[in-house]
Amino acid sequence: MKKVGLFLLAVMFILGVAGSSWAGDTLAAAKKRGVLVCGVKDSTKPFGFIDEKTSSIVGYDVDFCAAIAKKLGVRLELKPVTSSTRMPDLATGKIDLIAATMTKNEERAKQIDFSYMYFYTEQRFLTRKGTVKTLADLAGKKIGTSKGSMSEQHAKKALPTATILSFDDYPPAFLALQQGRVAAVTTDESILVGLMNATKDRNNYEIPNIQISKEPYGLGMRKGDANFVNFVNKTILAMEKSGEADKIYRKWFPGNRLFTITDKQ
Repeated sequence: MKKVGLFLLAVMFILGVAGSSWAGDTLAAAKKRGVLVCGVKDSTKPFGFIDEKTSSIVGYDVDFCAAIAKKLGVRLELKPVTSSTRMPDLATGKIDLIAATMTKNEERAKQIDFSYMYFYTEQRFLTRKGTVKTLADLAGKKIGTSKGSMSEQHAKKALPTATILSFDDYPPAFLALQQGRVAAVTTDESILVGLMNATKDRNNYEIPNIQISKEPYGLGMRKGDANFVNFVNKTILAMEKSGEADKIYRKWFPGNRLFTITDKQ
């Protein structure tokens, strides 16, 4: 028994060392193989979606990945992820970086490291026009959102009597709203605007002035990957200083930005 115990301790030590070393090797590994693998959404306008003309993934998040890969001097490879797969894909090494509308919070920060905030929005609701004016109007109703998202958790807290239906992604949740299977779709306002603007009957929908959470987005990296985290932070701060970050924002969103990328977060 004693030998077995010592053997297990040795295995755990080796795995621990290997794990911590692997977590800190992303910067060097990406340079060595000449590729940065970025996990992005492929059906969430305007952050990450398929361009019909080129059949490639484009969007706000994609442009940030491209800027980081360029600064690193490597080729960018995009891997589609969802709210529920992005963190497991990062943990298992399938991707190097998460750029997928992910909110920074204390719970997630226990599992992964985040960059400085590179986007800010708020969680709201997308409804049929004229059907919802206050949060109370959604009590006891069915609400659609994305599986594994913070939106899912916030909705349950804000509407304890509602039935929260979780879909693989936001487009299926919006389809449920169009079909009358849910009374609203909830997630970050920027995503809701993309869903609404992508449909031909967008005039039939609206986003009521009901906010249930603040959503600062961060780029996700493996826990303890200090060199890579520092590199990404320096890169996006430089993008802010040069005006590149603002240029990317204006490319995908109308109007002026209401936030800046800083190290005071």
